[in-house]
Amino acid sequence: MPHLIRNRWVQLVLGIICMIMIANLQYGWTLFVLPIDQAHKWGTKAIQIAFTIFVVTETWLVPFEGYLIDRFGPRPTVFAGGLLIGASWLINGYADSLTMLYVGAAVGGTGGGIIYGATIGNAAKWFPDRRGLASGLTAAGFGAGSAITIVPISLWIATNGYQSAFITFGAVQGVVVVLVSLLLTPPPHVDRATAIAHGPQFRPAEVLKHPIFWLMYLMFVMVGAGGLMATAQLAVIAQDYGVAKQPVTLLGLTLPALTFALSLDRVLNGLTRPFFGWVSDQIGREITMFIAFGLEAFGIYALVAWAHDPVSFVIISGLVFFAWGEIYSLFPATCTDIFGARYATTNYGMLYTAKGTAALLVPLSSVLRDATGSWQGVFMICAAVNLLAALLAIFVLRPMRQRGQRMQLVASPAA
Repeated sequence: MPHLIRNRWVQLVLGIICMIMIANLQYGWTLFVLPIDQAHKWGTKAIQIAFTIFVVTETWLVPFEGYLIDRFGPRPTVFAGGLLIGASWLINGYADSLTMLYVGAAVGGTGGGIIYGATIGNAAKWFPDRRGLASGLTAAGFGAGSAITIVPISLWIATNGYQSAFITFGAVQGVVVVLVSLLLTPPPHVDRATAIAHGPQFRPAEVLKHPIFWLMYLMFVMVGAGGLMATAQLAVIAQDYGVAKQPVTLLGLTLPALTFALSLDRVLNGLTRPFFGWVSDQIGREITMFIAFGLEAFGIYALVAWAHDPVSFVIISGLVFFAWGEIYSLFPATCTDIFGARYATTNYGMLYTAKGTAALLVPLSSVLRDATGSWQGVFMICAAVNLLAALLAIFVLRPMRQRGQRMQLVASPAA
């Protein structure tokens, strides 16, 4: 049994299971908003503040949580994360005030951030040769994992009420993560000679002084903001374009355009993470970024040109999500490639806060849309920013990394 547990593919599967268990903390939240409002009349805007609190705590605390994960390993930290995510939904189920709901969101964000950071970091450490694929498969659990639980949660809310859904699924999620955490383990320690062969191991304080980190942070924000805008505003965009309820028939299925788009987008947002992660293992991280970010720029531009047609809206929105979700595999893999695996969880945790920074920019899309009266200006800016990120990847990030690798080769005694 110990030999089986120390198999890296088993560790990868265990991490994916943990990710699936926390996916609906973010992607399933939308199912609870209206039932909560109907029960308490708090207003949807006030209720949605809980989601903002979740995203902030789930991203901005990861560097501190990453330090604990690198220090003590994934087992005790994910165990604690499982207790927190279970507790958060129990709190939500019994919440009789907005304050209590906000506390539940903060507890869930903290637990979700621990599990996200630990599983991504562990995958990057176990798979130095397939880091993009491993990170992508793990991140796919978070991106597409909600597809497994969205329907059961929706049916449970309809038949038993949202409080029962929070309590039941919260308990199940927490128990599964706690049990799986007992099997998680980091890869065996390597000796100093092997560590040197794998390159320098940058401490977090050293990473923050490195220009490449801040370049990647900027690129993460640039690409992340466009995707988060599409995630947050897709329903509003469909309503404004008048296609939300128009039927669309694709692949033998007929659904309203918005429903079809949301379903397809979640699947593609999950598939893109291991796909582009695997591609980056074959042709290089920066070249893959150039292709993916350029594809995202085209997809966002296409929303302006052709998304007034319901079929085109479904297909193009799917392209946008497919070209966006890969940032959650490419950036952790690239960060670990450059700065080493020893402090991978902490270092990527610092980079992952770019998601929180990008989320703060999303409301500006509504402001710009209201000011101009259309989505054209928003989309053109997002497309231009993604195109700029693609050019930065191939013409700035890649030369900087190659230059740094040559300097390390010259400076290394082992070389």
